[in-house]
Amino acid sequence: MSLHPIVYIRGYAMTEAERNETAADPFCGFNVGSTVYRATPDKTARADKFVFESPVLRLVTDYGYRHVYQNGADILDPDWAPAPGPNGEKREGIPAQSVVVYRYYDDGSGVLGDGKAKSIEAYAQGLSDLILRIKALVGAWRNADGTTPDPDRFRCYLVAHSMGGLVARAFLQNPKLGHPDARRSVDKLFTFATPHNGIDVGGINVPSWLSAAESNTFNRERMADFLDMADIAKANGDRVDFIPEDVLGADRIFCMVGTNRGDYEVAQGVVRAFVGHGSDGLVRIANASLWGVDRTTLRPTRPVATAYAYRSHSGHFGIVNSEEAFQNLVRFLFGDLRVDIWVDIEALRLPAALEDQAGKVDALYQFELLAAARGKRWFLSRRVAEEDSPACRTQRQLVAPERPEDASIYMSTVFLSNRARVNTDRPSLAYAMTFAARVPDYQVEKRFWPDQHYEGGNLFRDTAIIEMTPPQAPGDEWAVKYNWLSKSDGVATKKLRYSELVGNAVKIEIPFDNPKKPGITGKIRLVVRPWNTGS
Repeated sequence: MSLHPIVYIRGYAMTEAERNETAADPFCGFNVGSTVYRATPDKTARADKFVFESPVLRLVTDYGYRHVYQNGADILDPDWAPAPGPNGEKREGIPAQSVVVYRYYDDGSGVLGDGKAKSIEAYAQGLSDLILRIKALVGAWRNADGTTPDPDRFRCYLVAHSMGGLVARAFLQNPKLGHPDARRSVDKLFTFATPHNGIDVGGINVPSWLSAAESNTFNRERMADFLDMADIAKANGDRVDFIPEDVLGADRIFCMVGTNRGDYEVAQGVVRAFVGHGSDGLVRIANASLWGVDRTTLRPTRPVATAYAYRSHSGHFGIVNSEEAFQNLVRFLFGDLRVDIWVDIEALRLPAALEDQAGKVDALYQFELLAAARGKRWFLSRRVAEEDSPACRTQRQLVAPERPEDASIYMSTVFLSNRARVNTDRPSLAYAMTFAARVPDYQVEKRFWPDQHYEGGNLFRDTAIIEMTPPQAPGDEWAVKYNWLSKSDGVATKKLRYSELVGNAVKIEIPFDNPKKPGITGKIRLVVRPWNTGS
C-alpha cells in the first residue's frame, strides 16, 4: 500500500465573512468532527451518538499522516522551513504521508488578503502550483534508509468538498490552467458533495449573469467553459458531469453523495427549501456524481465509483465530518478490493389484472441498496426511496430499452480493506447488501391505477451476505459464497461461480426472483477486482 500526499480542497465561501472564517482555520474545516448520527430520515427522532473525530485526526492516528505547518508558516510561505528531526537535526522536504490544505481563500479574505473573491480559473492555477511545490518537497525528503523518493514516481491524492471538486476538475480538465507535470502527478480524486452538474435552485440552474462572489461558477454554461468541455456538454444534453478518460480514468475517481436535505441549516433552512427534495440541502443528488467520457466520440464510458450517505451538505450532520464518508475515502485510497454493484433486470411481471393492457402500462421502478461491512454500525452506501436516493427506471426503459444500458442499473461501488477485517485470522472479506425493488405506481394511459396498489410495498426485498476470498497465491482461484438472509442464519454458504474479465477482474452474479404477479427477476452483478495492487 502506497501512501501519497493528500491535498484537501475546501468548498465555496460566498461572503467575505465566510472567507475570513475559512482563512482563520488552519485546516479549512477538514479538522471538524461530529458526535451525532441519524439512523432514520425522521428529523424529530433523537439522533444517535456516534463519535467521529475528524478526517485530519483519523488520517494522523490511523495512517500516520502529518500536517506540514511549521513554526507558524505554510509550505507556500517564503519563511517556511521543514520540521527538524527528533534530535533537532536539520531536515529537508516533507514525507509522502503529509496532509496539505490548499488555502485558496487566503487572498480573497479580508484578514489575509484584499477581501475580493477570485475566479475558479485562478484557484485551479494555484492548485497546480501547490502540487509542484509538494512534489519538490517530497523529492527532497530522506527516508529512514537514507534514500530519496524517485521524482518520476511522485503521486498525490486530491480530496475535495463541494466547489473544491470543481477547482480540481478545472485544473485537471483545462490544459490552460496549470502545468501538465502537476496533472500527471494526480493519482486519485475523491469528492464530497460536489455539484458536478451545477446547482439548481427552484428547478432552475444558477444563472450566468449572477457574477457576485463568483456565484455563476455553478452555471452549466460557465462550467463548460472553465472545464474545457463545451463540445462534450453539447453532445450530452448540456450536462457537464463528465470527465474525459484521458484526463483521469473514471476508475481513479470517487464521488461521495449526500442525501439528507433536512439537516442543512444554512440561512435557517431557506436554501434547502428552494433546492428541494432529492438533495443534500444544496446539491441535488442527480448532479453530484460523474461519468467518464471518450474525448473522441463524446460518448459516456462508465460511471465513476459512487456511494451515498444520509448526510447533509455541511453542519453537524454533514458529509465531510462523517464516519461513512471517511471510510469510503480511506478504502478508496488505501483499500484492497473494489466491488462495482450493478442490477440487471431480466423480466418484469405486471399485476394479472393489467396483463391484457401491457402496451398501455407505464410505471416508475425504484431500486434500493444498502451495503454494510461486517461488524460495522454504518453503511458504505445507502440508497433508499424515503431519502430520495434510489435508482429509477421506467417500465418502458426496462421492457423495451432504447439503449441496452437502460436495463443495467449502476447502484454503487464499495471498497473492502484487509486492515478493517473483524477477524484478522480469516482471509475473506465480507459485507451485507440489502437490495429492494419497490412496487411502482402503475399508470394506464397516463392515469394512476389504484387497484391492488399498496404504498411502500416491495416486488423484492432481501439481504445478501457475501464473503469473498481473493487468490492467496499465484494460480489460486477466487472463493465466493453468498446466501440470502431470508433463507439462512446470516452465514454465506452457497458457492458462486464467477467469470474472469480483463484486468484481473471477475464477474459474480447473484440471482433474485419474485415469480408472483406483480414480480421481478434479475441478477445483482458484482464486478470485483483487486485494488491498489500497483500504486
